[in-house]
Amino acid sequence: MPDYTLLMADWEALLARRGALREPLGFWTAILEGWASWKPPAPLVPLSLGADECRARWARGESLMARSVPTIPADSVEDLLGPLMERLAADGPDAAEALRRFAADWDEGRVDVTALLPAPGRDPVARLEERFGLGAHLGAFLAPAALRPALETYFESVRELPDGAWGRDGCPWCGGAAAYGEVVEDGRRRLSCLLCGGGWVAGGLRCPFCESQSARDLVRLVGEAVEEGYVIEACRACRGYLKGVDRRQRGNAGPPLVEDWGSPHLDLYAAREGYWRSTPSLAHLLPREDGAPR
Repeated sequence: MPDYTLLMADWEALLARRGALREPLGFWTAILEGWASWKPPAPLVPLSLGADECRARWARGESLMARSVPTIPADSVEDLLGPLMERLAADGPDAAEALRRFAADWDEGRVDVTALLPAPGRDPVARLEERFGLGAHLGAFLAPAALRPALETYFESVRELPDGAWGRDGCPWCGGAAAYGEVVEDGRRRLSCLLCGGGWVAGGLRCPFCESQSARDLVRLVGEAVEEGYVIEACRACRGYLKGVDRRQRGNAGPPLVEDWGSPHLDLYAAREGYWRSTPSLAHLLPREDGAPR
């Protein structure tokens, strides 16, 4: 079972540094507090795979969850999911109606936790939009907020990832998209997963979304919003972007999740430059500047 004591301490330290953002960042504080109070249900058993089996799956380019889906009872995550949905419903009447339809199917057992999990050939956020009309900018919040503690518990025994064992840019454990990047002290580039909390060394300089390796496509956004040591890596080919930190310049930076959640101004800047991210950000909850629906 994950212990969020240190993560919450790092979060409080960030809030102290960015006092002007404390109120809006309270959205994430509530989620962290929910994670800290969560208890694993009896049916959730940590994944037990030998090192050889893990390496074999990774060598095939498969995340561990592609063939081993955890048993997470719906009622075990409702205390995390319910309050979040109430906050997201404030996005507008369309969002409220989409979330109402989702909640009705959830209560009737027509949809469960598996609808929120990534799988080969299945994007859960796209499926939520298709089935319930829930915008991707909102649907992306559901799985990380509701399932992160359960997935950290599930993968706790298989976190050892040998160098070179994984060559893709999605998460080697759950298959989720990379949410944050960092250059560590030895110069290597690491990516992290918001959904399950995994972190891995990136397999070369390329876009983590479309995998373009062209120097013409890969750029770093610069501007007054980007503080020294922080980066926004963007791709001109697919218009995706990834925030990150160079720890050689920012040795006091917090964990990836804390730095990601604590910098919505960088997401707003990237969005204004015409780029997108698939993982959730508070910037997604702001009205579009052109007044159009998201």
